[in-house]
Order: sequence, then structure tokens, then C-alpha cells
Amino acid sequence: MQKLIINGPTKLEGVIRTAGSKNHVLPMLSAMLLTTEDVTIHNLPAIADAEVMIEILELFRVRVERTGSSVICNAKDARPKAIPTSLTKKLRASLLILGPALARFGEVEIGLPGGDIIGARPIKAHINGLSKLGGKLEASDDSIKLRGKLTSSRVVLDEISVTATENLILAAVLIDGVSEIRMAATEPHIVALCEFLNSLGAKISGVGSHVLFIEGVKSLHGGEGEIIPDYLESGTFAIAAAASGGNLLIEDFIVNDHDALLNTFDTMGVNYKLLGERKIQMLPSKKILATKIRTDIYPGFPSDLQAPMAVLFTQAEGVSEIFETMYEGRLQYLFELQRMGAHVNLRDSHIGLIEGPTTLHGTELVSFDVRAGATILIAAVIAHGETTIDRIEHIDRGYEHFDGRLRSLGANITRTNT
Repeated sequence: MQKLIINGPTKLEGVIRTAGSKNHVLPMLSAMLLTTEDVTIHNLPAIADAEVMIEILELFRVRVERTGSSVICNAKDARPKAIPTSLTKKLRASLLILGPALARFGEVEIGLPGGDIIGARPIKAHINGLSKLGGKLEASDDSIKLRGKLTSSRVVLDEISVTATENLILAAVLIDGVSEIRMAATEPHIVALCEFLNSLGAKISGVGSHVLFIEGVKSLHGGEGEIIPDYLESGTFAIAAAASGGNLLIEDFIVNDHDALLNTFDTMGVNYKLLGERKIQMLPSKKILATKIRTDIYPGFPSDLQAPMAVLFTQAEGVSEIFETMYEGRLQYLFELQRMGAHVNLRDSHIGLIEGPTTLHGTELVSFDVRAGATILIAAVIAHGETTIDRIEHIDRGYEHFDGRLRSLGANITRTNT
């Protein structure tokens, strides 16, 4: 176990490049089960979640060779394998193995998934969707077992779920006939996943819309793909720069992925300059105003960015409101900000109020999940005095060398064993 020690405040300044997307790399790795030829994936982020997914692939006897930030995978000799809870409890996205493994082997068994503690995250959309394609769920207290020969079908998802959409895409590409997926999610990494699969010979249409049509093919061939820049990470860096009052150039900031965030910046008076379609210069702001955000499905305001926004809200004049529509446990990090001096009022499990501007002060904190961990680290960077953060493994799951990259921007951060 390790912890971070941060001494602030610091204005983040310099240049940072966005790493590969956590939410893109996981379904991309799962897709390796669908072809027997070599596939190379570039721009792999150095995060713990990707390492767990690679471990899962290797249990299926997928050959994985690394070269820098690229991996070459070959699933020619892949065999069905029950994935133990010791791995799946580390990663909720282990669910993404269900679709491709069921399509490839006609059976799949994984331990119950773990991941962040941010409220109820039912897997019903995954199971119901795969059941409509022919998967049959076998009862078990500690694992998920599916069997059956998949057939094309019209599937209406129970909710607009990102991972359930990915699971059904991965299951349907090799099914004979045309499958229709309705209420599909449209996040950038889902679009990129579909485009990658099409480059390997899949036939997916309606990409980028809430209705996908997938004409099954007999096999996928080999090829290459690249993990897209993580818009959640680049958004987090932009928010951190604004909160710190720094001057930061963010490269691989895909402007068209950030409509909701940039609109919120405009409302608050945050000073920035767009430099083409892939760069943003965050500049010191004269005055930051309070506002309201309501999380929503893409392209609405991302749930994964509302936590970092809370730090910016502590520096805004007036009362800001966060309405978290998706996860009832996701606002718990506000109590950590409160311990730093933030004026927080948790109206209920979905609505939090933050009054600012407030000077934050260092203290001892705990990271509860990926996004909350990044949030309190940003808060520590702008806080006065020393902050310690325990359970930083959550941060390492989703952000590539986050503390080191913040250090390169001037932050005073030390990583040490507990």
C-alpha cells in the first residue's frame, strides 16, 4: 500500500499530453478474443485496470506481447476459462469479457465484478441483452455463467449503458444475420470501438447513434488500432488548471468531445483559449462564478467529471450545485472536501451544494474510487499546507502516472509506502 504527500498550494503550469482512454482500452482488449490473427493496439495507457484486463486475456491463453505503449495480441489458441473473483473484483469492466467469450466459445464464467464503490450498478442490462441474443444464465451465488449459441435479434437495452452497449457489440459481430441494438450509448470510445471492429472486417452501421445495426461476419482478420485520448482525463486536467489559477497547455484535448464542459466553463467565466481541434490553453481567470451541473448521458455533462468540478466550485463565488443523476454513492467525496474546509451541504444522495470561494487546507484523506481519488488529489494541490492521501491504488487504476505528471507541472507530491 502506498500514499501520497502533497504540499500546496501550487499553480499548475506547463504542457501536458492526454493519455490513452481508460474506457476505450478495456473493450478494445476484450475484443482480442474475436479474431485468431495478430492485432496490435497502440497508445495503451499505463494504468492498473488495463493490466488486470491483460491478465484476464492471458488466462484465456491469449498471447500478449508488449513493445513500449503497444501490445500485440493473438487469440488463435484461446480456450474457455472461468475467470476467478480474485481478478474480477478488481475491475467492474471485467463484465466486458462476457460478450466476446460467449460469442467465441458458446460459454463464459466470471467471478462477480468489483470496482468503484459509487452506488448500485446493476448488471441487468448486460444479462438481459445477452439473453436476447441467445445466452442462457445459469444460477450461481458467486459468479456469472452464460451458455448458448448466439442468434441475431433486436435488442432494446434496459438503460443507455456504456458497458452493456459494448458487450452487445462485441457479442454480435460474429453472429449470423443482422442484430439491432437500440438505446445504445454514444460515447467517443464506443464510436472508436465500432470503427476499429469495422477495420477488422465487422459490419456495424449507425455508428455514433442510439441505434446500431450489426451484420454478422464469419470471422474478423488482424489489424491495428489506437486508443483514443481520454477526454475524461483531459477534462480533469483542464478543471485542475482552472482551480489552481495556472497557465496550462493540454495537448490531445479533443475539443468536440467537451461541449458540456466548455459550456460550463463559459458560464463560470473560466478563461481558456482553443488552439485548433486538439489543444486548449487554460489561462488564469479574473473571477469564477458559481453554477449548476446535472450529469447526463453523453454528450451531456459526464458523471466522471462532476467530482473534479467540485474542486473548481470551491473557488467560485456563490453557491454551486451538483446533481448526480446516475450513482447514489458518488457524492461521498464531498465529505473529504469538507474536511479540507469546503462549505458543503449534501441535500441528499444525488444533490450537493458547494459555497465558495473557500481556501482549502491540507489534512489526511482517503481515496474511495477512481474519480474521487483524482478529485482530492487536485484539491490537495491547491490546498494550503500538507495533505496525505491513502488508498491511492484507485487513482492508479484510471490515470496514467497522475501524481508524476502533476509533479511535472509544478505540484509538490511525494509517493511513499504506508
